[in-house]
Amino acid sequence: MNNYEFIVQELKNMEKLAKVLEVKTFPIYFLGGSACILGKYTQRATRDFDFIDLNYPANLGKVFRYLGDFDLLEYESTILAPTYINRAKRLTQFNYLEIYILSREDIIVSKIIRMETKDIEDIDILIKQSNKIIISQIIDEVLERNDLYQSKKDAFLEKLPIFKEKYNV
Repeated sequence: MNNYEFIVQELKNMEKLAKVLEVKTFPIYFLGGSACILGKYTQRATRDFDFIDLNYPANLGKVFRYLGDFDLLEYESTILAPTYINRAKRLTQFNYLEIYILSREDIIVSKIIRMETKDIEDIDILIKQSNKIIISQIIDEVLERNDLYQSKKDAFLEKLPIFKEKYNV
């Protein structure tokens, strides 16, 4: 089973568990490596799940725990534009849960804060099929956020010139 098949199977099993537990359907917005694999943006191996905390109720913990290794990222500490939802793509192979992946452009911008080797490798692949104008707009929106932790904004601003020069954005 390849990484894409593994991740899809894990999410389908999580979806089955949500049905059994009779939880109301809810959206999940994936980013990072799992989103890259689900969107077939890259083929890098990952077995962890990164998704945005939408202030989920506590009863969903049983459903999320099924995924094993996951990071629930609070919006205030994540490099995202407020409009990420508008660009997210819903995955139609999931019928009960609303599974979304962020756009290539949103994932790229979210990776600028670290610019570590695996992030650069992902950006190198993603940027080829991305719209640099949209990336610039997302960067501007991130910089305008008042709810982003200042330490995160400072780290983003520190790496931003490196990103802009490397990728001519």
